Amino acid sequence: MTAEIPISLGPGPARRNALAHRIRLLVAATITYNVIEAIVAITAGTRASSTALIGFGLDSVIEVSSAAAVAWQFSARDHAGREAREKTTLRIIAVSFFALATYVTVDSVRALTGTGEAERSVPGIVLATLSLAVMPFLSAAQRRAGRELGSASAVADSKQTLLCTYLSAVLLVGLVLNATLGWAWADPIAALVIAAVAIKEGRDAWHGKGCCAAPTATETEATDAKADACACRPGCDCCN
Repeated sequence: MTAEIPISLGPGPARRNALAHRIRLLVAATITYNVIEAIVAITAGTRASSTALIGFGLDSVIEVSSAAAVAWQFSARDHAGREAREKTTLRIIAVSFFALATYVTVDSVRALTGTGEAERSVPGIVLATLSLAVMPFLSAAQRRAGRELGSASAVADSKQTLLCTYLSAVLLVGLVLNATLGWAWADPIAALVIAAVAIKEGRDAWHGKGCCAAPTATETEATDAKADACACRPGCDCCN
């Protein structure tokens, strides 16, 4: 005989609308920042002949495409409309992850073979430092809102923003080590690890894994189903 445990109710209509509005604002902020970041990085990279900086700017363009997909999804007026766009948005985000992984891999191989290296650039160091200060907050805020709303696309986009934060760290470390110690290989090696993570996240997004829609009525689960305090079911990682 299996015992039944209640799963807490999901957010009501008013709360869902508030969360959707918050996600729209966060996505708008992400798009705005990444557009500026792309312009600065590509300009500074061109002036310094820095492959790493130019690539970082292109990565910002990829992040904009992912955030724009979420913005399109949450432009729907009601929750049902947003839910209907969820799968398409996840596919766009997945493709963005794959594009990010492809770029990082190609750029890293070029750097390791000596055809492209992260060069010394003060604007690049400043930009990477600023991104490390800004992007984690945007990612965490969007992930919290997406998790509460049960939106896999919002959570997936927040993960891509987090990956871009890691790339900022890689860029910063690469530029500093290359400028001070001549360790040009440090940047591409770390970037390849990030590329592997991006592929994994892209696959999860493509298959719609990661976040279960919040329940709208009291449900029951067997005790061995391992429902957790956030009402996430097996296979969901919104609470992680």
